[in-house]
Amino acid sequence: MNYGFITVASAIPSVRVADVDYNIEQIEKLVAQADEKGVEIMVFPELSVTGYTCQDLFAQQSLVEGAENAVLHLLDVSRKLDVITIIGVPVCIGTGLYNCAVVCQHGTVLGIVPKRFLPNYSEFYEQRWFVSGDDMTEPVEIRYAGNKVTVLPGNHIFQTSDGVKFGIELCEDVWSPVPPSNSLALAGADIIFNLSATDEMLGKNAYLKRLLAQQSARLISGYVYSSCGFGESTQDLVYGGNAYIYEKGKLIAESERFSLDEQLVVSQIDVEKLRTMRRKNTTYQHAQRGVKSVVTQAEPIEQRPFTLLRHINPLPFVPSSDMMHEACDEIFSIQVSGLAKRLVHTHSKTVVLGISGGLDSTLALLVCAMTFDKLGYDRKGIVGVTMPGFGTTDRTYNNAISLMQSLGITIREISICKSVEQHFLDIDHDINVHDVTYENGQARERTQILMDLSNQLGGLVVGTGDLSELALGWATYNGDHMSMYGVNAGLPKTFIRHLVAYVAENLVDDKSRETLLDIIDTPISPELIPADENGDIKQKTEDLVGPYELHDFFIYHFMSYGYKPGKLYMLARHAFDDAQYPDDVIKHWLKVFLRRFFNQQFKRSCLPDGPKVGSVNLSPRGDWRMPSDAMSTLWLSECENL
Repeated sequence: MNYGFITVASAIPSVRVADVDYNIEQIEKLVAQADEKGVEIMVFPELSVTGYTCQDLFAQQSLVEGAENAVLHLLDVSRKLDVITIIGVPVCIGTGLYNCAVVCQHGTVLGIVPKRFLPNYSEFYEQRWFVSGDDMTEPVEIRYAGNKVTVLPGNHIFQTSDGVKFGIELCEDVWSPVPPSNSLALAGADIIFNLSATDEMLGKNAYLKRLLAQQSARLISGYVYSSCGFGESTQDLVYGGNAYIYEKGKLIAESERFSLDEQLVVSQIDVEKLRTMRRKNTTYQHAQRGVKSVVTQAEPIEQRPFTLLRHINPLPFVPSSDMMHEACDEIFSIQVSGLAKRLVHTHSKTVVLGISGGLDSTLALLVCAMTFDKLGYDRKGIVGVTMPGFGTTDRTYNNAISLMQSLGITIREISICKSVEQHFLDIDHDINVHDVTYENGQARERTQILMDLSNQLGGLVVGTGDLSELALGWATYNGDHMSMYGVNAGLPKTFIRHLVAYVAENLVDDKSRETLLDIIDTPISPELIPADENGDIKQKTEDLVGPYELHDFFIYHFMSYGYKPGKLYMLARHAFDDAQYPDDVIKHWLKVFLRRFFNQQFKRSCLPDGPKVGSVNLSPRGDWRMPSDAMSTLWLSECENL
């Protein structure tokens, strides 16, 4: 060491959520800069390779493997660099996913340290995605980024060529009652490096700095802290990009808070001074008694060629025929019970919903009818509103009227044509230009009517949108996207047909059954574009966004198992006949699905309440927490290579 000093750095890189290729490029750039500056050890923020705010994307195999490949690239770049680099990566160890620090130098992984304390309170949900390092009872050898690495359950101390010893903890570890850095320092670590993702709140930063100062003072150590900055998702939290370097309670270097630029904070810690102070402090030496560390490894398994030998169900959301009746009965009961609770809670005996003659609004109406029966309410409290527009066809209009009549609800007919025409005049939009403004103007006008009617009548607007539409974002933001309770939000399109058929055959009169069966046979359409010359539906949803049976297939496997695009593609090829969906068609709609799923998350982030009915759900309050600004780059890049 140079007179007992070691040069260290805390780095705050630019980041894009879930874009591992971009993130590793930014990390590599800062590593090169640090090496030029003579930095010997540097630390990056928690989960810096993926971004900390990936949320449920951490369950995606693409992200986990992409992060490992990114580390592999960093190792290749760093072969001729001396700086020891500590980066944050999600790592699979055994059957669990761990929030880890990966330590690299000269193209080699020196070690992997899992996070021990996983916050699962307030804004944090880490136990949803990760396993605690405390759950490891024995050393585990894994193959990671081309290296055999032993992951230790206890204290893992690293040592530089000059003999400086350092330990690692991750974010919440230092906030815990007994931080791992306590035993790491007692085991001999001169410096603690902390990979963190601390969000900003009023007064929190001042508390953090006091905490780090106190910890480094108590441990008579150096403490180098790096926390996420600009580029992390701001869906609900903001990260200030805090880099701090302490030496026994004294802050010796820090970053600029809330900077929009990457930062590299470099300073030197006097390790010789720290060691001297520890030797003089007999209490410190007494506390060191019995503190140990352990190291071991394990062999990887041999990879073999893969051939799929099992049947793949092309309709994973649809129960088998022998289970269909039971499944439909249970799911419909869940929908009815959910709406019943909401009506009782709000003391409301009136609901308002738009009836288009399509599948989704039909199912929502059936749920309302059976809910009112269950509660003993008069069905006249169900106000069904048909709102003919520029694309409404006779078939859907007549089915809507017929169903409302046979179910005995209150019928309102309010044409949107004049109001939308006036709106187009107000905003200077050419009514002959059938673009997104033309379509969404109609959808939002319909929602405005429903909302205002509900206020007028003292009722609730019942939403009709389904799971498949939510996954694709096939809804007008603040139009049909919005309601006061969404009874269909947990149901995929491929199952709704079966559920409506179940109701038709078991729960309604003959006239209603006849109408329901015709609705089932009607092409799916938002009917926002004028009909063709024969008065038939011109705008068919599946021509625009793709076959729902393909999309539901992708949704199920993507959400349930986090399969990579390559695996989704392979499974779909096996599940569907080539004559029905050739390879290029599957690939095309897979790309559409992935692009829309990522780009439309902002709509799912503010969904109305609605009942979960199956294992897959997109509620931002329940099953799916994803940043609205996450990048799809990794997934779409893989699609290009299929």
